[in-house]
Amino acid sequence: MIEDRLSEQLGAVVATARRRAARGGDREVDTAHLLHSLLESDPVVRAFLGGGGAQTAKLLGYLAQRSIGYGLRWRHTVETGGPHARTTDAPFVAGWSPAAAVAMAVALDRASARGEARADAVDLFAGLAADTDCRAAEVLRTAGVDVTGLAAGLDVRCIRGDTPVGG
Repeated sequence: MIEDRLSEQLGAVVATARRRAARGGDREVDTAHLLHSLLESDPVVRAFLGGGGAQTAKLLGYLAQRSIGYGLRWRHTVETGGPHARTTDAPFVAGWSPAAAVAMAVALDRASARGEARADAVDLFAGLAADTDCRAAEVLRTAGVDVTGLAAGLDVRCIRGDTPVGG
């Protein structure tokens, strides 16, 4: 089970994202569900967006509007993300979009590279930032976040083309 490789806090984030998807009538957990849960629960993640101020409030506002307008164009569609998400060897996670599964694979790889047995919230946030075509990246861009710059700050490679970010 993937939960065995998540920190306690990241496990709670994933559980919240699953509940949010189910409540919204979505077939799959997607990257926007994961982003919403991360922003609500992790101050370190919010710090990457300027410490939880106006930009985080704007993001949470967009994400809260998902069921009443912002994300309606996503309803009943599968989130594929960037080209890498469509062709990846990322682990299949039942009930997750391909892009969300890739984000989690990035998180697990980051933890493993550090010698950690469990991924944490920042690892998943890096996975979301790595796919510049996923729904979470779309929400971040809409709120004025430089997703490529964010990925560079998180020291990840953009999945689109696997090119290094920030140098």
